[in-house]
Amino acid sequence: MNTKQLFVDALAPVLAEHLSADEILNLIEVPKDTSHGDLAFPVFQLARVFRKAPAQIAADLVTELDQTNFEAMVAVGPYINVSLKRESVGAALVQEVMAAGSVYGDVNIGEGRNMTIDFSSPNIAKPMSMGHLRSTVIGNAIANIAAKVNYKPVRINHLGDWGTQFGKLIVAYKMWGDDAVIAADPVKELVKLYVDFHEVAEEKPELEEEARAAFKRLEDGDEEMIRLWTWFKDESLAEFAKVYKMLNIGFDSFNGEAFYNDKMQPIIDELEEKGITTVNEGATIVDLEELNLPPALIKKSDGATLYVTRDLAAANYRKENYDFAKNVYVVGNEQSAHFKQLKAVLTKLGREWADDIVHVPFGLITLDGKKLSTRKGKIVLLEEVLKEAVDLALEQITAKNPDLVNKEEVAHQVGVGAVIFHDLKTERMNSFDFNLADIVQFEGETGPYVQYTYARSKSIIRKYGKEITGDLANLTFDLTDDYSWEIVKKLIDYPRIIENAIERFEPSQVAKYAVSLAQLFNKYYGNTRILEENDQLDARLALVKAMTIVLKDALNLLGIEAPEEM
Repeated sequence: MNTKQLFVDALAPVLAEHLSADEILNLIEVPKDTSHGDLAFPVFQLARVFRKAPAQIAADLVTELDQTNFEAMVAVGPYINVSLKRESVGAALVQEVMAAGSVYGDVNIGEGRNMTIDFSSPNIAKPMSMGHLRSTVIGNAIANIAAKVNYKPVRINHLGDWGTQFGKLIVAYKMWGDDAVIAADPVKELVKLYVDFHEVAEEKPELEEEARAAFKRLEDGDEEMIRLWTWFKDESLAEFAKVYKMLNIGFDSFNGEAFYNDKMQPIIDELEEKGITTVNEGATIVDLEELNLPPALIKKSDGATLYVTRDLAAANYRKENYDFAKNVYVVGNEQSAHFKQLKAVLTKLGREWADDIVHVPFGLITLDGKKLSTRKGKIVLLEEVLKEAVDLALEQITAKNPDLVNKEEVAHQVGVGAVIFHDLKTERMNSFDFNLADIVQFEGETGPYVQYTYARSKSIIRKYGKEITGDLANLTFDLTDDYSWEIVKKLIDYPRIIENAIERFEPSQVAKYAVSLAQLFNKYYGNTRILEENDQLDARLALVKAMTIVLKDALNLLGIEAPEEM
């Protein structure tokens, strides 16, 4: 249902000579003050056509428009303000939501095409820290929203399993590593070695050259280097799996940077054959000065490849194997120049699909106002944060509902959901400071607040004890109070929110919507005797059920579970 379309249908027959239906739709506004009605149409741009004052145009048009679907239609200065018929619109909305269930809000933007989504992408031999949270949960939410608008999301974890950092780690391991200590806690010890390397390298910069040489041996297939690299990778993947299980996030591909080692040379050859590259101080580059971008470094003077080389090969591989409609990279804002270079080089190569590459940047998570850094040892482990969040949730759930049978399961859903929700309710380009105690609260604009609202509504339905169906043929839906109406309008708005979220690759649209819907329901709950026996009982429960369907779907799109009880 689209209430704006009802207004378009009333306006179009009268204004068809002057404005198209789409132009009318784009002009319709939603008044901030609900006393001004549900929708408003400004007539300013018709003044030149009708050669009248806008206020007079509005007054004249009101007398010509079909008012069948409207409770009121009035001219207010240069606006036509309308109030919809609450009973008929509410009945149609509830019927539509309950008939559709979880597919309410689905739209066919993707037309079944593939959308490759590169997200999370932690580095091997390092634990998943809080620094990985944003890419992981934003990428997963985008994949979920993409599926709702009929893309086929291909979730890719482009592991950071190649690069000079492995040379550094190998050098550190050979100098200070102890196999027994590493075996006891592999990733923790490997991080310690990595941090130690950078501390010592500040005094002994020659270590950096040793690291570059070690990585070159790895690239050249040295048996010992490959053995160490494989060991580091296997241990890391086992640790990552624990975190992804807690977050309930899966991937279709774990092909990391190393996967493209044998796929880079054809791209390099093509660049050279087409005269796109030049050699500068022994390094192979693509000059991008005309685009005000730094040169794309394809090969170092020692022949070693770089991120952009592997990303060129990866983009080519994804197009050939997935034929993507969109190739999305959920990577921090600091990498914006890199993705501009990637698109520019692909364009020079004649890849028309370069325009289908989308970089989805995001801001930072800070702790006490400071950026997290593995190099400097400032690591906050994501697994530990999630476990602490679950513990905090369990404390509150035990206090609120000590007899809850599955409180450990619910605590996991609430604690992990709290961390995810807090990230996703923040517009992705905004940075935020992380404070766990504030996040795992049942009040305020938090994940637990939304989940608790859902659980409360399900409790009401259980107490009602009857089946609630979408068949309203024998149901008089006569809820006209403001609290009910605000929920109806919010539910009607859900498909538009989904479209905006995928258009902008902005999951915060869905998270903010979920908070707003929960707040409206709690106002309704606080001002309405929902289970009171009277002629409106069935209608009230139908509205509650419609709300639960949409609220649960919104949480699911964010990658958050909706507990039936809390």
